[in-house]
Amino acid sequence: MAVANIFSSLRRRNSPYLQAFLVPVDLADVALVQTLASISAELVSRYSAKSFFFQRKNCRSLIRKIEVFLVLLEYLRDSVSGSSLPSTALLCLKEMYLLLYRSKILLDSCAQSSKLWLLLQNRSISGHFHDLNQEISTLSDVFPLKDIELSEDVKEQIELLRKQVRKSNLYIDKNDEALRVQLFSFLNEFEKGNIPNSVELQLFFVERLGIKDVHSFRAEIDFLEQQIAGNEGDVEPAAAVLHGFVAITRYCRFLVCGFEEDEVQLQFVNRMKPRKGLISREIAETFDAIPKDFCCPISLDLMRDPVIISTGQIYDRSSITRWMEQGHCTCPKTMQMLVHTRLIPNRVLRNLILQWCSAHGIPYDPPDCVESSAECFPAALPTRAALEANRATGKLLIQQLADGSLGAKTVAAQEIRLLAKAGKENRAFIAEAGAIPHLLKLLSCQNPVAQENSVTAILNLSIFDKNKSQIIDEEGCLASIVKVLWFGHTMEARENAAATLFSLSAVHDYKKRIAHEDGAVEALAGLLRIGTQRGKKDAVTTLYNLSTHMENCTRMIEAGAVTALVRALSLEGVAEEAAGALALIVRQSIGAEAVGREEMVVAGLIGMMRCGTPRGKENAVAALLELCRSGGASATEKVLKAPALAGLLQMLLFTGTKRARRKAASLVECFKGVRMQRCITVDSVWDIQLLEIQLQTGSQVSWVMFQCLCPFQCLSCKDDDIQLSWLSSPFIFVGFYKTWIVP
Repeated sequence: MAVANIFSSLRRRNSPYLQAFLVPVDLADVALVQTLASISAELVSRYSAKSFFFQRKNCRSLIRKIEVFLVLLEYLRDSVSGSSLPSTALLCLKEMYLLLYRSKILLDSCAQSSKLWLLLQNRSISGHFHDLNQEISTLSDVFPLKDIELSEDVKEQIELLRKQVRKSNLYIDKNDEALRVQLFSFLNEFEKGNIPNSVELQLFFVERLGIKDVHSFRAEIDFLEQQIAGNEGDVEPAAAVLHGFVAITRYCRFLVCGFEEDEVQLQFVNRMKPRKGLISREIAETFDAIPKDFCCPISLDLMRDPVIISTGQIYDRSSITRWMEQGHCTCPKTMQMLVHTRLIPNRVLRNLILQWCSAHGIPYDPPDCVESSAECFPAALPTRAALEANRATGKLLIQQLADGSLGAKTVAAQEIRLLAKAGKENRAFIAEAGAIPHLLKLLSCQNPVAQENSVTAILNLSIFDKNKSQIIDEEGCLASIVKVLWFGHTMEARENAAATLFSLSAVHDYKKRIAHEDGAVEALAGLLRIGTQRGKKDAVTTLYNLSTHMENCTRMIEAGAVTALVRALSLEGVAEEAAGALALIVRQSIGAEAVGREEMVVAGLIGMMRCGTPRGKENAVAALLELCRSGGASATEKVLKAPALAGLLQMLLFTGTKRARRKAASLVECFKGVRMQRCITVDSVWDIQLLEIQLQTGSQVSWVMFQCLCPFQCLSCKDDDIQLSWLSSPFIFVGFYKTWIVP
């Protein structure tokens, strides 16, 4: 009994079936007895003849108990009116609804879940069955049999059920447990640095678990990875241990199935497919439309990264961040003052949104954990077992890259791509084992899947800093990547080629080599013009990186990158980096001259100052500042003529970020000494605009000229009859749009 209590405590702390408490119907609005009878009949018909691979005895026992419930419910449905049942019986029937619903979830899981997952959760799932037995025992004890007229045979079955559940104990199948222990023994061997006997591994997976083909192995791996990603540090076994089992399963997949795979499968293996998990389907049946709690109160869109603020309200991270960056210090929903600006991730809600989207086939890309704060769970450090299993797999893959058929090479490139995505340790040993030269050969392959996998594998390997030099120094590698960027068979291959150049350009010395590689900048500029949203993002970030090297300015102008960047100022998602790149290019006179020749550059930057992100506004005003500094008087005059510049500068000086305010003030300083005569009509009140004043009294027009701009300290007038009085002083600049009164 003590053991059962321990398992129960563990499950309360970390239960994989928490969603079972979501009741998908309003019990007050349905015929309760009919609903319960229908659910029980469905469970019995679905699972009475089902062959369970694990938890056979527990499943059979639970189904027999549900059969007894079905006998009771059918009798009540046929002979007793729901309204004539005593209140205690109705309360018990409502509890029975929850019990049957949890039973359905548990039976579904045992029938359809990953075999390895069921094996790893063997003790925990056995404990769930024991919990249900205890609930059935309590329900049968309190059910008011004496207050309801039942036939003798129904009463006998209920009494027999009572006696059976009172005697039931926690049952853990010895055969299942032995398999679980053997699985951990394989993990222990890898942990010691040894590779288990290949015959024993094949016997375990093929004969004892029935995992025999590529599809079965991939399904097992996908399920385990889904558990790791979906529970984020709150999963048993720990994520690091699960990574070890994923690595072992991947290794055995190639031992058992080899490397040949159907070509049609390969064409679609990298496409994201919505998964319908067991719990996800249950939640999908609960809702007909997007649940209100899944939508951000600010944007009213489905939340991608829900966070909790200090008032307890939940918003999408991007929406509430934008709200705070605009200078607000209150909760948008309650208007309470924020005690702090810390955003706490709501992982439970995010996982529910992910499951709901998967069940409905709605694309949902959970955000990457890019924060450095402790709010993000750190990636689980791989155990030695996972590293050794991945290393053994890597050797098999690289051997196939060197000597295998085209199909085998394609499969190997795909798996190296996935391995290299998993962690820096994998990236290190894959490169050390000599994968890069073999992947390079596949870049020119006519098979689009092979090319896409190879360039993506190189991209993932390049993330590890020590691999960058090996890639850039490999003869012909940079040229091959650029060729894929130009002529890749798929858009994803071209996008990943651009991303590879971006990764390599993180090293300052490589920026010049990349920019001067024949056709590299031209290809990036072309992708920025006609690529997908992701392709444009990859291209503009790479061009931004290249523009940070001063010797690349001429090359980028010649390659047409300046024109592409100016056009990108009007494109959402890439305008921010485009403005940043232009700000770097115009620091040189030749760059300022090239940018100044672009007709739409000032209008594009002004538009970003009006509607861009906070960082985009910084980059836009910085680009205008550098254009005025390096472009001379003609460029400065072109900027000064821009409409609405005064209000935008004023807005940045008051509400912009620290860098934006500094750049805006410096831009105003550039206007000092520039004397221009402009005009504005005034009646009894004057609206003084930046550098533009006309005073009109009757038919006489008098001109006023600024002597300084910021702060606006003195004004000289050519007409001595006109007197000006300031309401307050000093002012940041005249473009404050303040109403001035003529005394």
